[in-house]
Amino acid sequence: MTKFPYDTFAKDYFKELLSPLGSVETSKDVAGEVRKIDVYFVPNTDSQIDKKILGLLGRFAETKVLIEPFRNAPTKSEVRSCSSKLFDTCARFEREAKRNNTSINEDSLPRLWILSPTASKEFLEGFGGELDEMKWGSGIYFFDESWRGAIVAIHQLPVTPETLWLRLLGKGGVQQRAIEEVQALDINNPLRSKAIDLLANLKTTLELNESLDVEDRELVMQLSPIYEQRLVEARQTERRAIIENLLRVRFGTEEPQLAAIIEPLLALPPEEFSSLLLQLSSLSREDLLTRFS
Repeated sequence: MTKFPYDTFAKDYFKELLSPLGSVETSKDVAGEVRKIDVYFVPNTDSQIDKKILGLLGRFAETKVLIEPFRNAPTKSEVRSCSSKLFDTCARFEREAKRNNTSINEDSLPRLWILSPTASKEFLEGFGGELDEMKWGSGIYFFDESWRGAIVAIHQLPVTPETLWLRLLGKGGVQQRAIEEVQALDINNPLRSKAIDLLANLKTTLELNESLDVEDRELVMQLSPIYEQRLVEARQTERRAIIENLLRVRFGTEEPQLAAIIEPLLALPPEEFSSLLLQLSSLSREDLLTRFS
């Protein structure tokens, strides 16, 4: 995939998911030569939101982190560049501590999570990546502790709800399955709504590119149902708001019996729904309950 659409999508994605938990900066400048951290996150100490809703990503968000997502597997040079951003960021905290005559707490320094759709065994071994399956499960390869970094091989993550929000950034079948899992979530799940909006926007952005490669075209096809689903749900949301407002104006109450007929009203075909709106001013409360209860 062309880098720009995916890069924008990934940054917006993490901003939407992590903002309720803390401060999120995207394209954050790094001291020295011109380089930018893709996503820099600092958790709120007083956040009342349960991080478990984000599964494995929520565990990442327990500390300050740099997140570097890649659409294609990174090169060795790109991994070293990511690590360099981490080291420069840690050095800034260490300089601040020195100026303030305080000692630095290693646990307060940020960690680096490099997200790769795939990674070969040889590539991971070249960086000394080690699994910690007892604590983190499969697919996450940690550098030695003092290096404070890890490569997440998304294609190796177990297919569980806990890994969903990372697998959605995978490729091919891994991403497709994650998209289907997002669609299957409860319609009232706030993360589902955010993810669908972002994926639908990604589809629109990709379609504006006249030189899509095969992989881009396949992704557009995969996202087409989710785009249509968003349109349907948007219409349903609009319908619900109309019904609730009309019932409130007509009867001046939100009693449970009237609230219970909203779902049957939403299920009406467009012609019947429009006809009902025209009749509503003349229908009594009893008429509605008899017809739709």
